[in-house]
Amino acid sequence: MTSIADIFVGLLLAVVVLALLARKLSMPYPILFVLGGLALSLIPKLPDVRLNPELVFQFFLPPLLFPAALFTSWRDFRANLRPIALLAVGLVLFSTLAVALLAHYLMGLPLAVGFVLGAIVSPPDAIAASAMADGLKIPRRIVTILEGESLVNDATALVAYRFALVAVVTGSFSLPQAGGQFIFMSLGGLLIGLLIGWLAERFHQRVDDAPIEVTVSLLTPFVAYLLAEQLKLSGVLAVVTAGLYLGMRMPVLLSFKTRLQGGPVWEMVEFLLNGFVFILIGLQLPSVLHALSVQAVPFHRLLWYALMVSLTVILVRIFWVFPAIYLPRWILQRHSKSNPAPRWRHVTIIAWTGMRGVLSLAAALALPLTRQDGTVFPGRDLILFLTFTVILVTLVVQGLSLPPLIRWLGVKDDGSSASEERKARLKANQEALASLSEIEEMDPAKEDALQRLRIEYEDHIRQVEGAASANEGSLKRRFSSEYERLSLATLLQERQTIIQLRNEDVISDEVLRRIQRDIDLAEARLAHHQ
Repeated sequence: MTSIADIFVGLLLAVVVLALLARKLSMPYPILFVLGGLALSLIPKLPDVRLNPELVFQFFLPPLLFPAALFTSWRDFRANLRPIALLAVGLVLFSTLAVALLAHYLMGLPLAVGFVLGAIVSPPDAIAASAMADGLKIPRRIVTILEGESLVNDATALVAYRFALVAVVTGSFSLPQAGGQFIFMSLGGLLIGLLIGWLAERFHQRVDDAPIEVTVSLLTPFVAYLLAEQLKLSGVLAVVTAGLYLGMRMPVLLSFKTRLQGGPVWEMVEFLLNGFVFILIGLQLPSVLHALSVQAVPFHRLLWYALMVSLTVILVRIFWVFPAIYLPRWILQRHSKSNPAPRWRHVTIIAWTGMRGVLSLAAALALPLTRQDGTVFPGRDLILFLTFTVILVTLVVQGLSLPPLIRWLGVKDDGSSASEERKARLKANQEALASLSEIEEMDPAKEDALQRLRIEYEDHIRQVEGAASANEGSLKRRFSSEYERLSLATLLQERQTIIQLRNEDVISDEVLRRIQRDIDLAEARLAHHQ
């Protein structure tokens, strides 16, 4: 009998193997994880691993949404709030309506059931969007819009899903009541997120202990999500709001120790959960095939339905994005002058990036088997099959075609982020250099140390100004190549020396680790500027 430990170890092994393969093939890892899970599900006598919807909603979703919000630039998010809202709210509802009408008139499903299907497949996946954006060198504004959309659209889709589900299960639906509840759930989720973010901020202000603070940061998204859901509010918006709130304050709140320890922890959490999620999607093939075995619909017609729904969600996004980006600018001419319209090539990338993921599958799996009156939930197995195929088609087709599309369009990173970094580094070094003169006047005894620091900061300023005058667009080399080579060689010698001293019992392992950490930080600093 297969235990949970066996499944966990197997998933870890699959994550490692598939991640290495994705790296070797230069392929976005969500795609290979899904295909790998799909291949694993076809192996005979492999344990049937079922994805529990509650596991996704309560365990996977909060810690995956939170860091995405935490590291989102609030300035960029606010500047692109209009396109983000049009995609995260308007497009989700429009896609839900389009899929609902298709399911009703093409497949003969009740209209309310069609809305359930539409709400399930309408939101692009936050995890897939972030993973794709990280691996592509595209302008920062495109990344901001895609990640911002994926942070908010889950809340819209889940609220629509709940209302449509109630209509199917109970047989009744009130549009005014649904609209009021939508506003109530959204505003309530925002308030819960602000509350949890404020409480977490107060905690970090009073506690300076890296392990405890990192643990609290891991708890924060779960507390926000579960509290909001207990109050029948939007847990997704609560998590996103808490992340955005804390993201603005973390640079001041946290000590360098907490930042250095917390970063790798969150990086590992994201990597492992992403791997588990996408592999588990692929492993759901036996469940989908089992559902299909009881369908009276011919298999070729099921494939036709799947193709039509997949095309609908892809084409609806394309038809929505261009008017949503350009029409408001045409109406609000005054705003357009201060905020120029994005290029059509950039809008094309946004229109094509609409991969679906685990939220859609979890919502489909969470559908009840029966309605309130005891009758079978209409079209449940068909919805599960269509959801699985939409995820597969959008991830594989759109995901694999996105890099070639970007190359064909000639879209590249505009260098705005690197330019901002250069200006900020120059200003920070100039202000630090100026402060040394003030310190020297107050404490002349530190003249030697001040002179050493002055030389170092003057060198930093020359490096930054040199990069700007050479129009490099980024600080690729803060130090010369020869300086970096020699520095790495000396750091290697330091590391070998302290290891030898440890092996000769001259120093303890504790002393070794403390010195090695300083060497590692110095090496990381050099690697960052290569």
